[in-house]
Amino acid sequence: MSTAEKQPQTTMHLGAARGGWFDQLKVTLARRTEGRGLALLSVVIVAAAILEPVVFTSYQVTLGRVALIGLVALGLTAVILMGELDLSVASTLAVSGVVMASIPDLWLGILAALATGLIIGAINAFFVVVVGINSFIATLGMLFALRGLAFVLSDEKPVRLTDIDAGIAFGAPLLGPITPRVLLFVLAFVALQIFLTRVKAGREFYAVGGNRQAAVDAGIPVRRRILTGFLISGFVASLAGIINTLERTAADPTAGSTVLLASFAAAIIGGVVLNGGRGSVLGTLIGAFSLGILQIALTLSGVQVDIQDIFIGVILLLAVITDPTNLRAALAGVRSSLRSRERAQTPV
Repeated sequence: MSTAEKQPQTTMHLGAARGGWFDQLKVTLARRTEGRGLALLSVVIVAAAILEPVVFTSYQVTLGRVALIGLVALGLTAVILMGELDLSVASTLAVSGVVMASIPDLWLGILAALATGLIIGAINAFFVVVVGINSFIATLGMLFALRGLAFVLSDEKPVRLTDIDAGIAFGAPLLGPITPRVLLFVLAFVALQIFLTRVKAGREFYAVGGNRQAAVDAGIPVRRRILTGFLISGFVASLAGIINTLERTAADPTAGSTVLLASFAAAIIGGVVLNGGRGSVLGTLIGAFSLGILQIALTLSGVQVDIQDIFIGVILLLAVITDPTNLRAALAGVRSSLRSRERAQTPV
């Protein structure tokens, strides 16, 4: 081969090298969505270390709160990635706990609670996929219906476990600050991470949320994927209800009332995009740590739960406002408005 023929290949190689690792880093960072979660986590850690350093010595309490928020947020992540919502998770947590505590046999109660979560997930998917109701409306209706069911089943009072000793044993640390709640959260995190990144069906969640019509055209079973997402959400919410009931040795029909906002915020702050198609389980984990540490710090400071919800609501609002897609749309609108004004002021 002549020198003239080799020259273009050499030039192309040098061009690729000039971009090198820096261009690859920029592309990688542009694809990641966890930036806001990391920023909030940094601020929360610094503030807690200054104002309430006991947060970092009460490992069991802090990790327990993170695990409860994180578990529900993981299920929400699976649904939001496809551009859907599941507002019924808090009530699923409550009614699953009541179902479990109402059955004398502990293991049978646990199986019944998990089955309850799967049934709720299937019902939500039925309304969304088959009936065609918007997921926000469908799951909002389920939120109130299930909360009422929890009160009816429990006769409007806490239901104590028959085997209280099992509940007490469940709350005992396994290794250092690691309790069964934290261990189950870690296992759920690993399982969902593998499913969404290594399993074809899980990777298709992103395609469904990114462009649903394109997913249909590509032959992806969109309805089946949405059903799977709601089943995961219901199952994980019921698992959170089981864990909460075991640790408290009783099922409270009002349980989960403070979890919905925090878990939803954890997913959004962690970079899961409401329109679907972008986000990660890792980001949800970061968001759960941020809000878990924040809630424990506020609780230790004597801040009431209602005031804590205000903090979380403001943080959630900031997370939505600072979403890169929303910022780009807002900047495009401002530029368009300025150009229109300039044209109007320019003399003909």
